[in-house]
Parts: sequence; C-alpha cells; structure tokens
Amino acid sequence: MSDYRRIADRIADDIATGRLRPGQRLPPQRAFARRRGIAPSTAGRVYGELVRRGLVVGEVGRGTFVRAAPAGPAGQALVEPAPAAAPVNLELNYPAAPGQPELLAPVLAPLLRPDVLAEALSPAAATGTAAAREAAATVLTTPGWRPAPERLLFTGNARQAIAAVLASLVRPGGRVGVEQLTYPLVKEIATRLGITLVPLAGDAAGLLPEAVAAAHRTAPLSALYLQPTLHNPTSRTTSRPRLLQLAQVLHDLNLPVVEDRIWSFLREPGDPLAVHAPALTHVVDGLSKRVAPGLTVGFLVVPPHRVAAVADAVRSGGWSAGRFALEAAVRWAGEGTVARLVAAKRADAVRRQRILAEELTGFAVRSDPASCFAWWELPAPWRADTFTAAAAAHGIAVTPGPAFAVASGHTPDAVRLGLASAPEPDLRRALRTLAHVAARRAGDRTGP
Repeated sequence: MSDYRRIADRIADDIATGRLRPGQRLPPQRAFARRRGIAPSTAGRVYGELVRRGLVVGEVGRGTFVRAAPAGPAGQALVEPAPAAAPVNLELNYPAAPGQPELLAPVLAPLLRPDVLAEALSPAAATGTAAAREAAATVLTTPGWRPAPERLLFTGNARQAIAAVLASLVRPGGRVGVEQLTYPLVKEIATRLGITLVPLAGDAAGLLPEAVAAAHRTAPLSALYLQPTLHNPTSRTTSRPRLLQLAQVLHDLNLPVVEDRIWSFLREPGDPLAVHAPALTHVVDGLSKRVAPGLTVGFLVVPPHRVAAVADAVRSGGWSAGRFALEAAVRWAGEGTVARLVAAKRADAVRRQRILAEELTGFAVRSDPASCFAWWELPAPWRADTFTAAAAAHGIAVTPGPAFAVASGHTPDAVRLGLASAPEPDLRRALRTLAHVAARRAGDRTGP
C-alpha cells in the first residue's frame, strides 16, 4: 500500500517542480507499469491516487493528463477521504430484477442433460439456429415492426455487434457520424478499426438531420451510429417526427446507419428507425440488460443485401455468439422469462428514478422516468474531474462527462449516474452523499 503512495509522491514532485507540465499526457498505465517494474494493478493505484489529489485528470479514450489548475501545497488533495463506508459503484449499470436467479435457473436445467449439453456446446454460426432467429425476432418485436428472422445475426454481446457492423461498413480512415455525447466503447471500437468519429449536433428532439447533411457535405460519411431510444448518457428519446426526418436524410444520402437499441426495452415499445429506413438500418440489441451480462447474446438485424457481409465480419472478428448462450436465449424467450424480467426491470427503473428525484431535487439532472441512468450537469464551480475525485473519496464511483464526449476539446462538467446496479438503500445513500458534496461552496476545504 505504501509503495504506490511513494510512487505517487514522486510524480507529484515532478508536477510541482515543472518536470511534468500542465496538459502533459502520462503514459498508459500498462506502459507506466513496465517502465517502473511494477504490477499493472499498482500502476492503477498510483494513477487513482494522483486523481484523488487533484493532480491529474483521466478521460476514457484519451488518457491521463496533468491538470492545468495547480493543486494545494505539496500536492495536497483537493478532496479529503471520507469516513470509511461500503463502496457504491454508479459506473456499473446492469439492471437486476428481484428473484432473477430463481427465474433463470429452471430454464437452464434441461441444458445440463448430457445429450442436450453436447449439442449446446457445439460451435455456432453467425446466423445462429432457426429457433434462435425466431426467438430473437419475438424478443425484438414492437407494435409496428417484427424483424424477418432471415435478417438476424448473433454475436457474443451488443458491443461485438456494433464492432462487426462498423467493420463491415467502414474502411480504415472512414468517417462515422455520432451524437456529440456517445457510448464510450464506440470510441474505443472506432480507434481499433481506424475510424474517425464525427460529432453531430442535436437538440431535445434528437439528432439534427441538417447536422448529418452538413457533415456529409464536408467529407462523405461512411455510416451513422446513434441511440434514438434512451440515449446513453442523457436518456433522451428521439421524437417520431425527428425519426422521419432522419430517415429522409438517410435516403437522400444513401447513408447506412447503426441503430443501438440496447436500452429500448425499458420504454413502452416504440418502432425503431428501421421501420422508416429498412434498407439502410442495422439494428443492434442484446440480452445483457434484459437478462444478465454473464450469459448474453448480441442481436443484429441487417438489411437483406447486407446479411452475408456482416456475417463475414462477425466470423473474421471472432465475435460469434456461444451456442450455449443461444440455446439459453431460445428457452428464456420461449418460456416467457425475458418478458417477465423486462416487466420487473421496468418497474425497478421507475422506483430508482423516484429515488433520484427525491435525493437530487434542485439540481440540473436530465433523465427519463423509464431510464436506468441520469446525466447530472454539475453546479459551478465543480468540474467533472474534481467531482469524480470527490465522489471517489466518499467511496462512490461515477462516470465523468468527458468519457462520453467525442470532440477532444469538449469536456462537459457533468457526470453520468448509473442507477441500476446498486441495491436501492445504497443508491439512496450514495445520491444523498453526492448531493451534499455538490452543494458545498468553493471555499470549503473539500470543495473544488
């Protein structure tokens, strides 16, 4: 424990003496660990200590940078550690219904018979099985849309589905339009695929069609990625008139789109963009939120002429779903387990939103009554990095706003709160603590 603090002291001294300058980027943690001859976990503690002291700020997808604002004397922490309390992780966001294991276990029991298990452990193609395609089509059906089973493909999870579609649509160096705040892992996927993300403006109704057209005129876009239902992190849902406008622009530009619907199950069923632009829309969904992250499947609904190309990308990327998970998904869907879990998780989200409203009343919080997360625009003079450090000092993990920002110069002073994973009493306690922290004046020693 003392070793990582001694290393942090040396880095703090380098910052205080100017050997490390404001804005300078620190090495990635693994590289730092190799240079120092320490374990990666120790490097993580060093960087965490530097964040706690207010000396550096980390941004997902960009790295860790020396802060421009000076710290206190000798690198004194900007936040003081709070009395020990059980940690609460509001970064994780996987809904869990009461009695979920009891619901899932009986359906899995038949898979453990040796004859059934032998089949369930065989390799699975990207196209899955006929039963899996029918089951997935049933799960994804909305009042105005039922995907054709022959257009369905499967991956290990929804993140792999996104990667497979983008790999099939965009060559290295290509441009993909995204919302100004987007799912952080899309930024990582784009980096690995050599894709440039282009941030596009939106308003309360959703992504602006004119922003898509303007970006495409500047330099052609290869595709668009968006989350029209319960957008992560803002919980915004695109209005139907705006969906129609976006569909028209997509048709005019002949622009493919990746529609991420991973959170759509929490709202009353609404039709996807695919209803209005079926020849261009690649729908991504999965079971990680509906069911559980540990045994999941990613769903892809692709235009008919794109099935072979996307299936090739799934195979070449090693992103195929496991046959056991597919077999479990078929049974969960067929037995009504998925539907029961969805109903329970919707009710759970409503309860958690009530807790959020009660504990953060008076703050600028953007969310949706059906959502499992919230976007908190922090009161001045808090910054995302210092507030995240202050929360961590109280044993509470939150996601800083810059993790979702696409433009490198856009660092919103906001945090995303994941409401789904913590037990409700812990969630209430954590939100109440964060409200007290946020309300402190700048002159307070534990303030920003």
